[in-house]
Formats: sequence, C-alpha cells, structure tokens
Amino acid sequence: MVTSLATFLFIISLSISSLSLTRSNPLQSNFMQCLSKQINRPNPFSSSSCFTPDNSSFASILNSTANNLRYLLPSVEKPQLIYMPLDESHVQAAVVCAKGLGIQLRVRSGGHDYEGVSFASELGDPFVVLDMSKLRSVILDIDDETAWVEAGATIGELYYRISRQSPTHGFPAGLCTSLGVGGHITGGAYGPMMRKYGLGADNVVDVRVVDPNGNILDRQSMGEDLFWALRGGGGGSFGIILAWKLKLVAVPETVTTFTVAKSSLEAGFTELVYRWQQVADKLDENLFIRVEFLPGTTSNSTTQKSLQALFNAMFLGDANQLLQVMRRSFPELGLQQKDCNQMSWIEAVVYIAGYPTGTSPDVLLQGKPLFRNYFKAKSDFVRQPIPQPALYGLWNKLLETDSFVMIWNPYGGMMSQIPEDRTPFPHRKGTMYKIQYVATWQDGEASEAQHMAWIRDLYAYMEPYVSQSPREAYVNYRDLDLGMNKDGQTRGAPEASAWGINYFKNNFERLVRIKSKFDPENFFRHEQSIPPLPSSTRKGKVFEMMKQTLIKGGEEQEKATKELLEKLDGAEQGDDQEEIFPNGMQAFQEDSKPGYQSFVMYDASIE
Repeated sequence: MVTSLATFLFIISLSISSLSLTRSNPLQSNFMQCLSKQINRPNPFSSSSCFTPDNSSFASILNSTANNLRYLLPSVEKPQLIYMPLDESHVQAAVVCAKGLGIQLRVRSGGHDYEGVSFASELGDPFVVLDMSKLRSVILDIDDETAWVEAGATIGELYYRISRQSPTHGFPAGLCTSLGVGGHITGGAYGPMMRKYGLGADNVVDVRVVDPNGNILDRQSMGEDLFWALRGGGGGSFGIILAWKLKLVAVPETVTTFTVAKSSLEAGFTELVYRWQQVADKLDENLFIRVEFLPGTTSNSTTQKSLQALFNAMFLGDANQLLQVMRRSFPELGLQQKDCNQMSWIEAVVYIAGYPTGTSPDVLLQGKPLFRNYFKAKSDFVRQPIPQPALYGLWNKLLETDSFVMIWNPYGGMMSQIPEDRTPFPHRKGTMYKIQYVATWQDGEASEAQHMAWIRDLYAYMEPYVSQSPREAYVNYRDLDLGMNKDGQTRGAPEASAWGINYFKNNFERLVRIKSKFDPENFFRHEQSIPPLPSSTRKGKVFEMMKQTLIKGGEEQEKATKELLEKLDGAEQGDDQEEIFPNGMQAFQEDSKPGYQSFVMYDASIE
C-alpha cells in the first residue's frame, strides 16, 4: 500500500526534478515512467494498459463507453493518456504520479456522465483518464445479503450476478443497465425499487476509496463524514471509488410489468397525466409507474403532430395483486389483465431497461447502452401538480421539435421517510416526482445550437411549476448550464453554490467542509466538483481555535498555543507571518495579550 508518508516524500522529490523532466519528455512518458517505479509485483505495471492519442486503440477505447457523443467531437479537449488499471495498487500509483507531476485525473467507470466530465474537460488543464472498466468483480454473500462490487462493473452485471445466486434478492439502483457502479452510486442511484427501498446510495454499508494521498480507505478508516459524502455527493470530488459493499434487498419470485401507451390525440390525455401527478407518489410502495413522453407516431390518415405517453411500470408482486392496487388507486389508466407481464425480477430488469420482451438476461453482461446520441439533458423536481393549462403549454413546447424524451419518475414511499440530510441526496419528503428533459440529435455540430436553444427554452417555461428556492436538480443528470468551476485551481465555494445548492440543497455546505478536510488542495476536481473552502476561511477557523485557547488560559496555555501555531503555520504556507503577528510569534507565546489583539484584527479582516 502507498502510505501518506511515501506520497509526501515522493511529491517533494518529484517537485525538484519535474520541471527539467517535463521539458525533455512528454507528459505521457513522465506518467508511465512514474507508474513503472511506483507499481511493484505481484501485479507489475504494463505499458499495454496505457493508451496515448497516437495509439491505434486510443479512439476506440475513448469512445467505448462514452454515452454523450457531444463530448467526442473534435472541438472537445481529449485526454493526454488513458490508463486502465488492473489492480487496486495501480489506482494508488496513478494518484501519486498524477499529483506529483501536476496532472489532472478524470475517472471513468461507466461513461454515462451527461456532461462528459469523466472523460473530457473544459478547464484547459492537461489530464489523464483513469478507466476503471478492468476492475469489475462482483463478490456476493447471499447468507449475509451483501455484495462487494468493483467500480468498473455495470449495474446490469451486478443484477445478473445476484439473480444467478438467488431468485429472491436484488438491489435498488438504476434502470439503465450499462451504468458504471462506481459513479452511479456517488450521485444517489435511483431506480424502480426506490419507493420500496430507497436509493442505491441508501443501501451502501461500506466502500473502498483511494484518497488524494494514494491511500486506500474503508468506512472505518475514513470516518463517517467522508463515508456520508461519498454516498450521493457526486463523483470526482473526494477520491476514486474502488468498490462498494452493498446491502441486497428482498424481491418476490414473481414481478409484474406493464407499458400502457396513450396519445395526445386521444380524449382525456391531459386529464390522465394530471391524475397521475395526483397519485403516483401515493401508490403502494411496491409499485413504480413512470411516464415517458416521446414524439407520437403519425399514420397515413393524419399529418397532425402528437405526443405519446408511455406509462411504464414495475410491481413487486403478481398481476392479481397489481390489478387490485390499480383499481383502488389509479383506475383512470384502465389497466387490464392482458397488459400485465408476470416474470422474474431479473427479467423485469431487462424489460424496464427497454429491451424487447423475452430478451435473455445474458444481454446484461454486454454492458453496452441501448442508445448513444448527441444530447443535452436537464432535470427538475416537482412538489405540486402542474396545472392542466400549463400542461397544454408544455405539450406545445414539446411539439416544437421532433427529437426529445421527457421522463417523469415518481417519488414517495421510502423516499419520503428518509431525512434530507441522511445522505447528500436531499430530494426526499415533499417531492412528488422528478422530471428529466432530453434533447437528442444525430448530426453532431450541425444542429447542436438549435437543440440546445430548444431545451433551454423548455426549461425556462417550466420554472414556475417546479421546485423553488432552490430549483432542485439531480447531480447524476449533470447540467453545466447551472454553473461550473472555471479554473482548475478554483477554490470558490461561494461561486460553486450557484449549482451546488441546486443539487444538494443545505447539504452542500457540509460537502464543502468535508472536501476542505480531506482534499484541501483540490486534487480531485472537474467542472462541477465540490470545491474546498478558500484558504482564508480555513485560516479563520484556526484563529478561532486559538482564541478559545487564549480565553481559557491556565498552565496548559503555552503548550496548547504552540500546537495551534503549528497548525496555523501549516495553513499559512507562503504568507508573511510578521504581517499577521506584528509583535512576533515568540512575543505571542510569551504574552498572549498583544498577539491576541493582532490576530483578532487580522481575523476580522478576513470575515
């Protein structure tokens, strides 16, 4: 294991030679040479795990799991190198080397980041992508009802492995089965069982993560603060997830699914959608009914544009139980026995992921998304039903384009019982449903501006009808329109609150404090990573500790003051201490009064 001391000594030694080294050698060579020195047997470094832009496999590997084709366009900055570690020690070494060489790391597990921050960059710094796809083991303990899952495995692989060992166990995570486990859970991980069991992040019991110093931490060694932040605080801010330990949940042997399609040309379309808003979050917690809005199909008899709403559902029970629930709570949909499909839980996973009925669960081992598009997405959370007149206006907005998806996902059930601050994911009690808006196209930059303008206009239209102060958003549907870090060395927590509050509400402040403690140098960063507190704010906290010590006085004052001064010295790297302590540090220790007055004035100056 790479220790904190070894990391520190390595960085110190490397800082002496890195300037001359980078003048004569490209970044790729420096990074690979460092890896070869840091990684030892039994899993030695192999250059075949590194891919540079002049390598014939570079483009295919970069493209392999990139879900948003917008970030593969030639105009987007690409990584200097892609490294595919084969062992946990390789990840540790990558962190040590990147930190020592001043190289930014981007970490990709499934490639589904909506704004491509796991494999592209808008910050201007040279960067390396750490592709975790070779680390994908799934180790199950059915008796203990837990699983250790490495970051590079997909959610579909996890589901498949569970089903092969037990037909009555599952895990409550995403509908899209090609999501990488590593990043998916860092944002919350919702899915069709969340109304019964909560999010994937709510069912994490342990984690292994590499910190900014190259150390491997688990829940016990990291403490509860960092463990809290990792489960919903978004990926790429606190460390590199190696593996999650997940708590499995019970599923019945028989699960029922259905999809009922309705057209906007049918009478009562808007009334039915309005009724769904009233009941979706109040239904039996075993029932998840989402609504997917798509462009309608046109027949030869009409050229009128229309919308199609697909009421897509999973129920943890048999069809007879489902029909009883629907007749009691949502008879307006008109669900019938012929609409219901009884199957195993793993077959239901395949069905609700969008595969044709009857597709073998073996497809989950492919780990490939069903669709890859150029797209822009946004999200909202709804706390009051959208009035019917506003729905008519929404339909008109959707009909302005021929290529979109809008999905409404119901909340309620267990999601309303978990406090907002249990994890960083705050969208809990009072949330009726979440909206995902997606504009898609296939011609690259040719029509990008048109589609981007359309979705931004749609988002503006919806503002009066969704959550307010803040207008909440889902971090796993990342949206750089909300704001972004402009500089690789950004320490702007106040600036980042422009988007941080939308994603995390009041939890954002705690995330910033944890970031400041565990990664004060902001090594793990991207366009919307959690920033650390500005250095002046951290100094102010140290000064406050010193004030309290001086106020207490007594025989232990001198010893305690010296300890605090050491902390201050560490926080003050590069500052002129004579400006802070006009009477000198020694005078401050000998006579607390003048020193106390001086730093009180300085402390006031940074408030």
